[in-house]
Amino acid sequence: MEKNDHKLFSEFPPVSTDEWEAKIIEDLKGADYQKKLIWKTPEGIDVKPYYRAEDLDGIMNESSYPGVAPFIRGNSADGNNWEIRQEIPLSDPIEANRIARDAFAKGAISLGFDTSGILSVNDLEVLLKGIPFPEASLYLGAASSYPTLLKLISGYAAKRKLPPTFIRGSIDFDPISYILLSGNFWKSQEDDLAEVAEIVKLGKELLPNLKVINVNGQYFHNAGATLVQELAFSMASANEYLAYCNGNGLTVDDVSPRLGFAFGIGSNYFMEIAKLRAARLLWSRIASQYKPGNADSLKTCLHSTTSHWNKTVYDPHVNILRTTTEAMSAILGGANSVLITPFDTFYKDADDFSERIARNQQVILREEAYLGKVADAGAGSYYIESLTHSIAEAAWKLFLEVEEMGGMIEAIKKNFIQESIEKIASQRLSDIVNRRTFILGTNQYPNTGEMMLGKIQMIDEEVEPESADGKPAIFKKLEIGRGAEAFDDLRLNTEIFVNEGGKRPAVFLLTMGNLAMRKARAMFSTNFFGCAGYEIIDNNGFKTVEEGVRAAISSEAEIVVICSSDEEYAEIASPLVKAIKDQNDKTLVVLAGYPKELIESLKNDGFDEFIHVRSNLLETLRNIQKKLGIAG
Repeated sequence: MEKNDHKLFSEFPPVSTDEWEAKIIEDLKGADYQKKLIWKTPEGIDVKPYYRAEDLDGIMNESSYPGVAPFIRGNSADGNNWEIRQEIPLSDPIEANRIARDAFAKGAISLGFDTSGILSVNDLEVLLKGIPFPEASLYLGAASSYPTLLKLISGYAAKRKLPPTFIRGSIDFDPISYILLSGNFWKSQEDDLAEVAEIVKLGKELLPNLKVINVNGQYFHNAGATLVQELAFSMASANEYLAYCNGNGLTVDDVSPRLGFAFGIGSNYFMEIAKLRAARLLWSRIASQYKPGNADSLKTCLHSTTSHWNKTVYDPHVNILRTTTEAMSAILGGANSVLITPFDTFYKDADDFSERIARNQQVILREEAYLGKVADAGAGSYYIESLTHSIAEAAWKLFLEVEEMGGMIEAIKKNFIQESIEKIASQRLSDIVNRRTFILGTNQYPNTGEMMLGKIQMIDEEVEPESADGKPAIFKKLEIGRGAEAFDDLRLNTEIFVNEGGKRPAVFLLTMGNLAMRKARAMFSTNFFGCAGYEIIDNNGFKTVEEGVRAAISSEAEIVVICSSDEEYAEIASPLVKAIKDQNDKTLVVLAGYPKELIESLKNDGFDEFIHVRSNLLETLRNIQKKLGIAG
């Protein structure tokens, strides 16, 4: 066989961007390029329909390698060996230890403990009995005094004759997040920041491999912030700590290795990958301003927790699908540790089954999908590299805005942080109730037969932190929540109504006329009323008004929805509503659609509601529940 020295595609000439753009504009046939093809994210970033090598021109990280400053591609060149975290939210050290040992044996490396009941070294011995160090790492929260906790951990290591370097992980010490959640300082601004410097010194002296400051960007995320806000405000918090310590005799080489970030990870797959890469770029940029003597001070330790914002009580197994893609984003973005929140924790305490599923999701990603084998798998992607740069620049701009206010604490005092996030969260909630954003199983494609009331132990019980002396809130609090909360409440109201002896509302779909239109509007109506948990009675269609009315009345449905085309509504809508109301004036009659020229006359004829793509889903369903006597 004759050797062919030609490259496979050498016969195809390169196509320039101008040529691509000309072809796209031709295919658009006059449609607006910006509106049709440019995705404008809530962060204010314009995402193009395609990216090419030229999009990387001028981006500083395009030639960097994993393990090399500015560490955009991660701290290590040897794969992506992230730690699987499992949290054990129990204050009883004996039971917490049992669960932790079982979790470690089944793949969890990072073990999260509630230390509110840890008062002595003996308590720690009970809590950590049988946990192997340094193989396991710790995440310790809920302490009443973190300096005291550090001393206890050091005493535990000494008693066990463990080298201090064997104790790895982090503690959840973050005074700025405390201010946002409680509306006040733990003690005072001066005392709280002094404790930051104290704990850094203690960490350096006693436990050099334990992160002693944990910047909780996840709180911004779960309050509804954009990922640019999450990054910018997290960096501003970290810089506040670093600047204070630097002004009190500590260097960036003392502080940076003892500081970590905890970010939420949402469902915006590629944007979340880019967010973590941007976080490393931003911290490297900030830390470099403090003139580190060690390049490792530019490294960032990133933990990721799957989002709470987009999780649901109803159709909860869909949460498993959501957390899987979120964990993938975190892993591919280079998170050092990942926590998947069990799918059922939004309405009950997680059990062995849900904890096992959450843990095994990551085990599969590591052992079967091999995501740990490659460092920064997204590197070189024109799209991901461009997103990383765009997110970093947008977050840097917002970070500088906070710094111009005097830093993070001053911005909190002015309510800038809280109100900026509140504004975005309000818009995101509006998009959910108007179905511009879908939450599957909640505001789209609900499982109408699902009942959750008997499974619910609690919903969204946020325990507000208390200050050292019970001081009241003096600043606006950051409101943590979920986008599906209002819809979960709506369906629960229906279930409670039925549980207390009421009849489950039924929706009769009275379909007539044009086959395509009546089917489309019947499907729309099924989704619409299914979001409130009502029974849906579908039909194959009726040939006459009389036939449809007779079937609707005999069904004894509380709601009848007329489903046809706008053209046919002019003839059939008025006779239908009048006939139904004549036989039972308590029946709510709804029209699927919004024929503008007929609306006023149809209202006068007796229609109670009009449902369509621009309807405020939540408000409409709440109004209907009131008419049905279902209390909110």
